[in-house]
Amino acid sequence: MQEDNPPFDLANPQYYINRELSLLAFNCRVLELAQDASLPLLERLKFLCISSSNLDEFFEVRVASLKQQLSLELTSIGADALSPTAALQRIHEVTHDLVDRQYKLLNETLIPALKQERIHFVRRTHWDATQRAWLSDYFDRELMPLLSPLGLDPAHPFPNVINKSLNFIVSLNGTDAFGREIDTAIVQAPRTLPRIIRLPTAMAPSENSFVFLSSILHAFIDRLFPEMMVLGCYQFRLTRNSNMYVDEEEIDDLLQAMQGGLPQRNHGAVVRLEVSDHCPQDNIDYLLEQFQLSAADVYNVNGPVNLNRLMAICDLADRPDLRFPPFRPAPSLVEHHPDLFARIRQGDVLLHHPYQSFQSVVDFIAQAAKDPEVLAIKMTLYRTGKQSILVEHLARAARAGKEVTVVMELRARFDEEANIGLTSQLQHAGAHVVYGVVGYKTHAKLCLVVRREAGRLHRYAHLGTGNYHAGTARLYTDFGLFTANAAITEDLHKIFHMLTGLGRIHDLKHLLASPFTLHTAVIAKIQREIEHAREGKAALIQARMNSLIEPQVIEALYQASQAGVQVNLIVRGICCLRPGIPGVSTNIQVRSVMGRFLEHPRVFHFLNDGDEELYCSSADWMPRNFFRRVEVAFPILDKKLRQRIMHEAFELYLQDNTQAWELQADGAYIRREPAPDEVASTAQQQLLQLLSPSHL
Repeated sequence: MQEDNPPFDLANPQYYINRELSLLAFNCRVLELAQDASLPLLERLKFLCISSSNLDEFFEVRVASLKQQLSLELTSIGADALSPTAALQRIHEVTHDLVDRQYKLLNETLIPALKQERIHFVRRTHWDATQRAWLSDYFDRELMPLLSPLGLDPAHPFPNVINKSLNFIVSLNGTDAFGREIDTAIVQAPRTLPRIIRLPTAMAPSENSFVFLSSILHAFIDRLFPEMMVLGCYQFRLTRNSNMYVDEEEIDDLLQAMQGGLPQRNHGAVVRLEVSDHCPQDNIDYLLEQFQLSAADVYNVNGPVNLNRLMAICDLADRPDLRFPPFRPAPSLVEHHPDLFARIRQGDVLLHHPYQSFQSVVDFIAQAAKDPEVLAIKMTLYRTGKQSILVEHLARAARAGKEVTVVMELRARFDEEANIGLTSQLQHAGAHVVYGVVGYKTHAKLCLVVRREAGRLHRYAHLGTGNYHAGTARLYTDFGLFTANAAITEDLHKIFHMLTGLGRIHDLKHLLASPFTLHTAVIAKIQREIEHAREGKAALIQARMNSLIEPQVIEALYQASQAGVQVNLIVRGICCLRPGIPGVSTNIQVRSVMGRFLEHPRVFHFLNDGDEELYCSSADWMPRNFFRRVEVAFPILDKKLRQRIMHEAFELYLQDNTQAWELQADGAYIRREPAPDEVASTAQQQLLQLLSPSHL
């Protein structure tokens, strides 16, 4: 039923949440998982590390972009109308509080809880004589040969500190070998050194007893400065702008330009300084001057400056009882259908990772590579890992004489180096490799196989919401579809021709593609639900994604709410829409579900008065996905598969009352808890029971 409201200006900035602050709110939810006492202890430590790693990337990319806008006097203001200056001020307030909470959780909760489980971090103030002797020898044997102290004087200027590396500023008293006064030195810890060292069991309180590298360096750093007095030693770490800027219109070879630009990533403009909380202010001021930072850019930490390095404990401590219980995904299709092509001819196949094995996708490519009837394989690769079994199969197919075409996205942020290496591997095998389209990242997850059967060519396809990455497929939830549908595979054929030949796409029957039709199609489908609601017909919009930012889509969803359409949104990360504003978004609910696996699917459902449409996609509802990337949304045409996705992607997640956060109109997230009369429900746990054959 349509709401009886006065007209609202749906472009009002008050109706939109700032994207940077929404991203920080997501990281706060990650930290809440680390605070959740119901989760296994080492998993809580892992979530703490993830919150630290996420914050690193936030500064490297988002804060760096805002600072760059200010330095270039460029002002890009989003729908929320928050200026870069105002956004940075609010970001500093939130992140300082977040960092304080991270270290408080580590020091006051997790380290004591780990000690109760006989996992010890032995502080240097608690080393006994035997431990100190062993660590002293370790310093001389393993560390000293790799360290290069740098005393600062006119001939030894401040070093070019690498992004996110561990460093020490050392205060000295005395003269150097040449009789000159030296009061400050810098010591850089090589990245090859482990940040956590296990103590021998014979001298430790337990077999899982560890010492921080920073503690060892603090204890014995005076050996680097003979005949000088070390007055203080303080760890620090820099975060730099890690965006890569390549003017694609002005270069001849993108691969060569990317190879040349990668080394510069570690030396971009500094955007954050993390420093030990007992570092004297004059040392901090000196560092600020060196890196042209303000006091707001300093983060004083009580512990290791890189919490993400604690992730190693999860592997070093062999304590499966403190981890999530292992599970076995449903096996590859080949266990029941050795001929995957025959199975796909029978009907579409839906996979839900990680509950169902990604090995089915690997087997599909492997069969295509060795099948003499397969003539061509075409595939997009965005993130696939440095050592990819899929790339090995593609290279094998190329060496066997098949036409192998790979659209490799060289500009996948932080995977550029890996993708460059894979490109070389494929090219040496004889595959055709293209780097996407100038100005547009190729983010779609697509594979097309052409096979000769009974004298005719037939196409088989895999389309997915997640990357062709066997590692992340064990950690991320995603949907994948195998199909031999002639119309879909013909659409896919046209998209690959566009990616390689750069011709226009015409007359796609089923697929929606960015930057061409996806945005207008989503808006049109929302408008169609609005018309249905106004006519008294059944109307419903449901969507899952990582991020919801695009203002025109948000405005259309507000219009849908005003028309009486129920809108259910499951948005894991950034959400710039404000639900629950009276008269504007009363009929919209937004929830974020987080847990053991990272929620990654993009699924869009439109009821359409009973003639429902459901699409899976690689695209979030963000400007970049609609307008600056090649993306694909593919329909689920099989009714049973649609029903299955409706249950697995929406019903279970809307029922989750233990790992779901509900977004409020003021931008705050409130974690759902079971009511007294409710049974606890966790979507991921239910899917493990529903789709996995067994727990081990």
